[in-house]
Amino acid sequence: MSALSTVSVLAAGTATSTDSPFTAPSISYAAIAPILIVLAAACAGVLVEAIVPQAQRFYTQVGLTALALAAAFIDVVAIRGHSVVTAGNALTIDSTALFIQGTILVLGLLSVLLLAERSVESGSAIVASAAVVVGSAADRRLATSERVQTEIFPLTLFAVGGMLIFPAANNLLLMFVALEVFSLPLYLMAGLSRRRRLLSQEAAIKYFLLGAFASAFFLYGIALIYGYANTVNLSGVLLAQSTSSQSDVLLYLGFGMLIVGLLFKAGIAPFHSWTPDVYQGSPTPVTAFMASCTKIAAFGAIIRVLYVGFSVSSWNWRPIIWAVAIASVVVGAVLGLTQTDVKRVLAYSSIAHAGFILVPLVAVQSNGKDALSSVLFYLASYGLTTVAAFGLVTLVRDSNGEATHLSQWSGLAKRSPLFAATFTFLLLGFAGIPLTSGFIGKFVVFRAAFHTAAPLVVVALVGSAVAAFFYLRIVVMMYFAEPAEDGPTVTIPSIFSYLSIAVGTIATVVLGVFPQPLLDLANNAAKIRG
Repeated sequence: MSALSTVSVLAAGTATSTDSPFTAPSISYAAIAPILIVLAAACAGVLVEAIVPQAQRFYTQVGLTALALAAAFIDVVAIRGHSVVTAGNALTIDSTALFIQGTILVLGLLSVLLLAERSVESGSAIVASAAVVVGSAADRRLATSERVQTEIFPLTLFAVGGMLIFPAANNLLLMFVALEVFSLPLYLMAGLSRRRRLLSQEAAIKYFLLGAFASAFFLYGIALIYGYANTVNLSGVLLAQSTSSQSDVLLYLGFGMLIVGLLFKAGIAPFHSWTPDVYQGSPTPVTAFMASCTKIAAFGAIIRVLYVGFSVSSWNWRPIIWAVAIASVVVGAVLGLTQTDVKRVLAYSSIAHAGFILVPLVAVQSNGKDALSSVLFYLASYGLTTVAAFGLVTLVRDSNGEATHLSQWSGLAKRSPLFAATFTFLLLGFAGIPLTSGFIGKFVVFRAAFHTAAPLVVVALVGSAVAAFFYLRIVVMMYFAEPAEDGPTVTIPSIFSYLSIAVGTIATVVLGVFPQPLLDLANNAAKIRG
């Protein structure tokens, strides 16, 4: 008997042996061990901030964070193939949840490497070795400050812990708690930029206020669904739809408000307004973390809500998915053409990609397994490319810090050919050019939905072609424009950023040429349990 099943049996036996009229919920600690590891390490990180001397705090926090994420990932791999409903039916640890959790942990570890690069730049020795150009006296004071922002690491772990719970939650109240657990640290992390403090703080305030509205919609939707089904468990909501004879008004209103909160977190139009401003104003490593991990966690929750809680009502919500998918593709592709900042371009790119990911979800009834596996593959491949792209953005700097305006990228290929070639390849991956993971990702999601929603696939293809224009515009500026004399330079990354960028770039190549192993893994993981 495996360790997972052993713990489950022992927990169940303990729960039922009492004479109390109240039965304690059985908890499979082996199944939720990755979540416990991350949250325990987050609490330990808070203690490190209070106890460990400042000189040793940075390396302690980086080591603790990386070790916790790696240990949690190893544990996810160890329990793969198991399917357990635990914690009083509030958590479902199945193949789909484990795949999403593993992807979040890998991308979280790569993002932590970028955060370590950013944090360590506060120290004068590392800034000097990275050849960061410092201009004004205020900039010099900021760059040579001994203060290192190590508090960002426990915040990251708390956010990852919430993200691990979010796609596995079988209970809407627990899903809301997980939403807040990973949202609150992100609000703080968005405002931690030290060079562009006002822009960063503005982004944090916008994210917080709009996130609070989205959370309110989500919570009110839960209340309405409880009024309809007399339960907040997704399996109970599904049963109520099959057996209830009462009016469905509460159900439809509750689902509408519930899906608003989920679409907001995934950055899907028309609930995308926070995305460009927050992506631009946040520290770029934090943006990489949000753009990859948050989107994956949000889509994991969307999948569980649609596939488990509302599968029998798919004929009601499929038109909603059609509408928001088209809106997201159109908004991302068209408004991305007008942007003049690299981070805002990538923000609108993420909005368009969110629309692409929604496309196969309309095939939940006719082609559910292929649709789910294609979404899982797309999420993993897109997340790896995104982390590498934002990692490269952090390397382009001038006297004011990161140089993200498109005009500042003119002629970068002449100053750093390797940087330009790598970033070009990642942009081609976003555009879906063959021999990149982006091409395979778009192929599988469009194939899964073609027979069910061919017009939607056509709209997505046209949007993908339009979006390719603003990717190629950056390439043209890097290769065919003349560099300014006082233009930015491409700094030499430390081992932290180098590893993160290398892993993301290599994955974009490998998944474009040899995608079958991950496709098989995603296909085996496409087994969601109610």
